[in-house]
Amino acid sequence: MKKSYLKISAVFLLVFISVNIFANAILSDFQVISENGNVILNWQTSQEINLKHFIVERKSTNGPFMELGNIPATGDNSVYSFIDENAYKSHDAIYTYRLKIVDNDNTVSYSNEVSVSHSPSTVKRTWGSIKALFR
Repeated sequence: MKKSYLKISAVFLLVFISVNIFANAILSDFQVISENGNVILNWQTSQEINLKHFIVERKSTNGPFMELGNIPATGDNSVYSFIDENAYKSHDAIYTYRLKIVDNDNTVSYSNEVSVSHSPSTVKRTWGSIKALFR
């Protein structure tokens, strides 16, 4: 009888550790990958209570966090994705991302920070510099 109790406790502990609660959102997954010259953020919520929106933020190694985009909350069990097409300025850069989670009463909390090594192509870096000239 004790062996089955220990197995159940261990499974519960593993599930509990993989879930993060921020403000009124239960974030069950947050991943950041570098792919095809862009950085792709994917996250999932299992519960959202009075959640207004997510703000995607990025920082380089020595810089402050900058807001990149605002994603409206869509409710419980939602899957979100954001593509950072502007991570192109340097070769072999390490970027750190986080989610600013905003409730309807404007209470703010932040997700864990996730870092990614990003190596855009020379064409992408050059295009980014040209694009910046016209801003």
